[in-house]
Amino acid sequence: MKIYFPQWQGAGIGKGIEAGAKAVLEYLENLQFKNIPLSELPAGKNGEQKYHINNYPAIYEQLARFNHFLGKEQPHTIQTIGGDCGLEIVPVSYLNKKYPNLGVIWFDAHADINRPCDSTSCNFHGMPLRTLLGEGEPKMNPLLHSFINPSQIHYVGLRDIDKAEQERLDKDAIYHPRTLDIEDLISTLSRKRITHLYLHFDFDCLAPTEYPETYYQVPEGITIKESITAIKVLQENFKVVGSSVLESITTQRKELNPITPIIDLLMK
Repeated sequence: MKIYFPQWQGAGIGKGIEAGAKAVLEYLENLQFKNIPLSELPAGKNGEQKYHINNYPAIYEQLARFNHFLGKEQPHTIQTIGGDCGLEIVPVSYLNKKYPNLGVIWFDAHADINRPCDSTSCNFHGMPLRTLLGEGEPKMNPLLHSFINPSQIHYVGLRDIDKAEQERLDKDAIYHPRTLDIEDLISTLSRKRITHLYLHFDFDCLAPTEYPETYYQVPEGITIKESITAIKVLQENFKVVGSSVLESITTQRKELNPITPIIDLLMK
């Protein structure tokens, strides 16, 4: 099932995220994408913070919508155009329940594994993996279909890690190499007997010199060529049941051009 869910509230102000998601949707020209409506509750500059989470009421309302939709439709696969990384708690937890041997590949410059109380920004897009582990804000748990375990998480392009996040990564030796080694990643997944994958792709995993039109720009990162190769190898060796493209902010077709091969691989 193809989903369009341009959630931006998880990024606080979220400037450019909704428009960027729409640009990706328009590029694909695919009418099969189902739209998950956003909340009309105040957010951004007028948003309400609850439980150390900015825009909490709006985020909860629209994620509950997404959660209900998947529960009703019961898709076997999910491809999502977003939106900020916080939306991932719904499709990942849904597919994890359906496929118990699911591996989560997190293409991202950021670890996204903060607890709300540890977050300096209080933006939910830095918290989805901690929430999926069942260690986030308890009031978010009803939005989850299941919890994942630390051994399911595998990072690609990670390089901006908060102190509390590093402690969490180290605690369970969560897979987070400094550089991409696709052979090592494949070997690790195979050793864990993982057969199905969810590919989360935040475009800030890419080096800004390769693609700068992201919500955050973090120096260094992987190249577009490396990411394409990695995705293809993962698709060839495992059953990809879910994927996402997130946090691109450009509305200009010309600026979008460098990443369209990635979008094509993950969304078509």
